[in-house]
Amino acid sequence: MKTTDPKKIEILDCLKGGLIVSCQTQKDEPIYTPDMVVKMAECAKWAGAVGLRLNSPEQIRQVKEADLGLPIIGLYKVWHDDTDVFITPTMKEVDAIVEAGADIIALDCTSQITHEKTIAWDLLPQIREKYPNHLIFADCSNIEEAIHASQNGAEIVAPTLYGYTKNTENIEGANYRMVADMCRAVGDDAKVIMEGHLYTPEDAMKCIFIGCHAVVVGSAITRPHYVAKRFVDCLSKYQDDWRLAEKAHHTNELK
Repeated sequence: MKTTDPKKIEILDCLKGGLIVSCQTQKDEPIYTPDMVVKMAECAKWAGAVGLRLNSPEQIRQVKEADLGLPIIGLYKVWHDDTDVFITPTMKEVDAIVEAGADIIALDCTSQITHEKTIAWDLLPQIREKYPNHLIFADCSNIEEAIHASQNGAEIVAPTLYGYTKNTENIEGANYRMVADMCRAVGDDAKVIMEGHLYTPEDAMKCIFIGCHAVVVGSAITRPHYVAKRFVDCLSKYQDDWRLAEKAHHTNELK
């Protein structure tokens, strides 16, 4: 959905060609401290990042109060055992991240069935109607879902969930050809921001070259336990799959 809103265009222009850092930590992770997400965001700001991607109203609010001056892509992860849809699955989560200060609303826009027995992407037009002044960031797993999202109100689409759905669950690396095709498929209707499976600056540069508006990098920058686990996985001859830990459901309880 190509926007003509000056405020939205200003944010999109700010993101162009840059690095968005996903600053997330869960309470059951070894790096968790109450202020860790703020430190992550401050590091991203210091490095020259153009935006932040944050999970949960609590952490969005913390970073907002730190007043770093970077646009915030907000999401709210909620896990259920009967579905793979966990990124901002209902309007309840959308309301919470908007109230916390998110500038951009991120949600699962795949064709998967939610815990509520709806199709994940059906939430998109409801958000578009309720929050017309917010940019929407559609987390997709394939080109078809990206096209559907761009036609139904999302100004930003991303292959965030490539590798996290039943049809793509055994995929580990980035699919640059698919991302390039996604850029061509949505054309001027939406901006494609690359997210997922980027581990080096060269990976990020490749995405900009093939047509992405910006890139999001998270685990390779802000989650050292996953970086270490990738090394261990390789050195142990792939006896353990580090991505099983990356894709695990989390708990809100402190360890």
